[in-house]
Amino acid sequence: MREILFKGKKKDNGEWIEGYLMDGGMPGEKRIFIGKLVIGKWTVMADEFDEVDPDTICEYTGLTDKNGKKIWENDILMCHGNSEDLVKTVFGEFGVRNIETGSIVDKVVGWHYEIIPTDTISRCEPFCYSMPLTKDYIDRCEMEVVGSIFDNPELVQGSL
Repeated sequence: MREILFKGKKKDNGEWIEGYLMDGGMPGEKRIFIGKLVIGKWTVMADEFDEVDPDTICEYTGLTDKNGKKIWENDILMCHGNSEDLVKTVFGEFGVRNIETGSIVDKVVGWHYEIIPTDTISRCEPFCYSMPLTKDYIDRCEMEVVGSIFDNPELVQGSL
């Protein structure tokens, strides 16, 4: 079973914090907190929760890169040690393609990566297709986390 964790940037100082997600608990309130839970024999208590910017909340994929670093939603991964071979980690719907025709034959929802178009090859089929984010693809493509869309927007904006 995968570990369910979230991270977000703290509102008071912009530092990343990871842990469990909790809303403010009041109707209509839009305050989001991330922190630790203390699980006792008969109770579960929130401990050390910090308010985070809701726009920066990312979920942990349950996967790690080639160096053992956690891969989070909205992370930017470099493939094959090539700074022009970048992908973004996404959760959502994507098309399953027929390998011979390239046509979409089904749609699924899950963790996948989207190509960041940085060079001519990354704009060509089949290299531009979204693919499932799996341990096999991470290993085969030697993926490593090089940033996130929040801390390194230039990696996404630098695309052609």
